[in-house]
Parts: sequence; structure tokens; C-alpha cells
Amino acid sequence: MRPFNDTTRRNIASRCAAFTRAPAEATAPALKQAAVAIALTDAGNAASETALLLTLRAPGLRSHRGQWALPGGRCDEGETPVAAALRELHEELGLELAPDAVLGLLDDYPTRSGYLITPVVVWAAAGAAISPNPAEVASVHRIALDTIEREDAFDFTAIPESRRRVIRFHHNGRLIHAPTAAMIYQFREVLDGRDTRVAELEQPVFAWK
Repeated sequence: MRPFNDTTRRNIASRCAAFTRAPAEATAPALKQAAVAIALTDAGNAASETALLLTLRAPGLRSHRGQWALPGGRCDEGETPVAAALRELHEELGLELAPDAVLGLLDDYPTRSGYLITPVVVWAAAGAAISPNPAEVASVHRIALDTIEREDAFDFTAIPESRRRVIRFHHNGRLIHAPTAAMIYQFREVLDGRDTRVAELEQPVFAWK
């Protein structure tokens, strides 16, 4: 178990600092820059575990409606991925964090829909008030880090439309796919001290648009 305390914060910051990001791909300039927050907070249970925040996108959104996602979105012109992730976290969940809450960045993930997503790992205060914006978020869920570190938390399958492996995150009887599953998987690997690449992990066809 990873208790939500300063020791865990320091340990995760150290793992993020030791992680070496993959170099930018040649195709990256053609993609629209986006960022998501892997926001760490307390799990809200008696064990006081550390959890990450996962959202279910609102049904009224123009794209990827009703899909599982990390808080985030497209970077504004001239905006850094860190600034975009913090802004989107505030807009979607009402969490306002300062830049010193950032623990590190993971690899950029290129999506089939034309985005290059930078995951930004951030640390929120214990008991931080979360107020989901109903225009963007249908529901928000605290996923204990022990959950993503289970041996059976992720699996890989194949689809006829691609030669790449499709990653799936199993949570409470539901399947969560890439890009979200890929980025959570890489974060799990970083927690265990591994520089595992995920850019080639495939998304299901319904997420290609």
C-alpha cells in the first residue's frame, strides 16, 4: 500500500525524476499538443491510500463523449503542457494547484485522433475539494495506486485493424482503453522504476476519431 503522505510524495517525485522521457518523434509537429494530469490525492478510504483521479467524460461533449479519461485537454496557443494540465484540472475538477505540485512528466502519447498528449504527474493536498464541471465531467473516480499495480490490472489484445497491441485496464468490471490506459500503465511502470515505452500501444477503433 502507498499511504497518502509526504514520504510517498517524495518517493514518487524521485521515481519521476529518474524517468528518462522518450525523444520527440519526427511526426510530432503535425499533431495538436495536449496535456493530461495524473493527479494524485487521498483515496478517501480508511486506509488513507494514495489514488489517482479518473473521470468519465460528459455525454454532451463533441468528441470522446462518455469515455474514461484523465483530466486534461488541448494546449492553448503558447501554453506549456504543464500549464495546460493545471488549467484543465481546475476547469474540470475545480482543483487549483501551483506549479510546485508537479512531480514530473511522462512520455508523450500520439493519438489516432491527431493529438500528442503529455502526461503531467501532480500532487494534490489531502482532502482537496473536488467539484466536477458537469459540462465536461459525468463522474470522477479515485483509483488507489494499489489497483493499478495489481498483476491482472492490465492486459493486451489484438484487433484486425492494426498490428499493434491494444492495451486494456481492468477496473471494477469495466475496460479502460488507450490513450488513458497506456498513460496509467506507464505511470505504474515508473512507480516500479522501469522506463517502459507505451507510444506503440494501440487504441480501440472507436477512439480513432
